[in-house]
Amino acid sequence: MPDYTPTASERRGIGARIRQFRAIRGFSLTELGRRAHVSASQLCRIEGGTRSASPAVEAGIARALGVTVAVLHGQPYIHMLQAERLDALLTPISSALHSWDIPPDEAPPRRLDDLTNDVRRIVQLRISTEFAKIAESLPALIVEASAVALTVPAGEPRERAYRLAAELARTAAIMAYRLGYMDLARLALSRMAAVAPHSGDPAQVAIERLERSAMTHAQSGRPDRGMALMRVALRDLDDDGTEVTRAVRGSLYVRAASLAFQQRDESSAHDWLGQARELAEQTGDVYHHALTFGPFGVALALMGAENDRDDHAAALSRASEMRLPPHCPPTLAAHFMIRKARAEAWTAHHEEALRSLLSARETAPQLTRYHPHTHETVGTLLRARRAPAEQLREYARWSGV
Repeated sequence: MPDYTPTASERRGIGARIRQFRAIRGFSLTELGRRAHVSASQLCRIEGGTRSASPAVEAGIARALGVTVAVLHGQPYIHMLQAERLDALLTPISSALHSWDIPPDEAPPRRLDDLTNDVRRIVQLRISTEFAKIAESLPALIVEASAVALTVPAGEPRERAYRLAAELARTAAIMAYRLGYMDLARLALSRMAAVAPHSGDPAQVAIERLERSAMTHAQSGRPDRGMALMRVALRDLDDDGTEVTRAVRGSLYVRAASLAFQQRDESSAHDWLGQARELAEQTGDVYHHALTFGPFGVALALMGAENDRDDHAAALSRASEMRLPPHCPPTLAAHFMIRKARAEAWTAHHEEALRSLLSARETAPQLTRYHPHTHETVGTLLRARRAPAEQLREYARWSGV
């Protein structure tokens, strides 16, 4: 993977970008705090890098400054993407998504079984966050799946084709979101929303709403709209008693809890988590529709909430009691390690934090490299040392901090 040397402004992180946008808008700390509903003293500490910002605070600041949360985190990481040639690979995906309802005018598409095998391979690459490999083959598969859905006989074959098209659109959305391309993520989600109702699988509709709540409503500073969407999704996805449905419903509960925490509504958040915990006790740790749900996921949500409200000691204590479930997907393992590193960094366990970040990089490198909490944690570790160790400096170069 090519090295990327960040600029001085990029090294300063989210606090420097807030300060820069505040200067452009001509806002004082007091004025920005009034607009964002954050105290001027808290803003000062965030800008100076001595305090982390919760998703709710980030969303409020972004809304007050007229930018997205992704921009505050320095996304899209254009120089890093160019170094990995991912930026050039994303453009054809957008073109393919815009061609979803155009009938094929060349050779007929392949058999549905062959397309199914390719989509399964793409999903596995997504779970491993192999974005470059995904991007190389995703545009053609999106076009082909759409063509198949328009040409196969009505009934189960057509529903199956629409399920494949929905999963490919979801893959495009997740990859674009992780890389900071929010417009492309929203376009992909709109395509998923268009095809999922034709898939014959109500879980696909619920999953589109699940992804939209994170990529759109949480990012736009409207977690209340995301929670309303989760209520609609739960209403429309009947509990049929199967493990698959309960895993999806449990994931909806966990997302609703995260959104409630973002609103600082801890009572509602714990109510949602209570319902998730009841389902998790029934299902255990399970993996369906490329979603992970179970006791570990519920604990991970609580750990994230504790980090976000600056109770890093509680997050670290919770992490010490958690064990990765069997056959844990790389993405889930990396999320745990990143959250653990964040808690360790803010509680002055600097060596442990770096080890956790190194483990996350080994487990899911591209997810880790572009994750905003990786950038926050590396920045925290750099500020804690006058002369950072070479291993930390190498990690900072790799992650673009």
